[in-house]
Amino acid sequence: MPITSTKDAFSIAGKKAIVTGGAKGIGLGITTAFSEQGCQVAIIGRDAETGEKIAAELTAKNPGKVVFFKGDMSSTAACKDVVDRILADFGEIDILVNNAGVGPNGSFLDQDDELSTYFRCIDVDQNGVARMTYFVGRHMRERGKGGKIINISSNAGVVASRAVWMASYCTAKAAVNMFTKAMAVELAEHHICVNAIAPGYTYSNLFNGLPQETIDGIAASIPTKRMGQTIEIGALAVYLASPAADQVTGTVVTIDGGHSLGIY
Repeated sequence: MPITSTKDAFSIAGKKAIVTGGAKGIGLGITTAFSEQGCQVAIIGRDAETGEKIAAELTAKNPGKVVFFKGDMSSTAACKDVVDRILADFGEIDILVNNAGVGPNGSFLDQDDELSTYFRCIDVDQNGVARMTYFVGRHMRERGKGGKIINISSNAGVVASRAVWMASYCTAKAAVNMFTKAMAVELAEHHICVNAIAPGYTYSNLFNGLPQETIDGIAASIPTKRMGQTIEIGALAVYLASPAADQVTGTVVTIDGGHSLGIY
């Protein structure tokens, strides 16, 4: 039903969500934002030590409980298994955030003859989104209460990177954008909204160890003169997951400080 007031329109309290890759980087920003809002979150990752630590820390200080589940987005069987385990624990899933991914860079022509770097990125960043959407989407359809699916794309899905060569990453994210639109059309009749968030340079653990002058140079290339913060991606995800966004579907929302608006 459409909202009739903004009083609780932006609330996701009491909802149950999955955030793949939710213990690090942008995924952690989304997990944190959801937990702060009172949403119960299942984070999926391969690093159990980090995942368990993050889950315990966020549960201790926020109203939304966070639980870690080990899983691998490059395996269809593993995706089915982890969704089944989460459903056994949570009972239902209201929100899916497909965030897990890899970001290899380097010359396309200089990789090995099996193109292993290219296909690894496609299998995680593109096919992983499809796998999780399939299993969670089927649950949402069968439950009959609708749901929200949010895919984490990138501005690299519309603007090819010049700073580093990232053919596989750019290709995978462009595919995620179109997959988002196709799923939005297909799932609308089941009241499942499907959207994507396309961040640009966002400050996270990926920048650890980089010289400050390198970080400053990146920031200078952005119209707003700063990189994004992971919690800002989280705030946007909260909106898209909330009742306020029930009429928003099939969109790719760019949040990059204007970086993709020109050539830098």
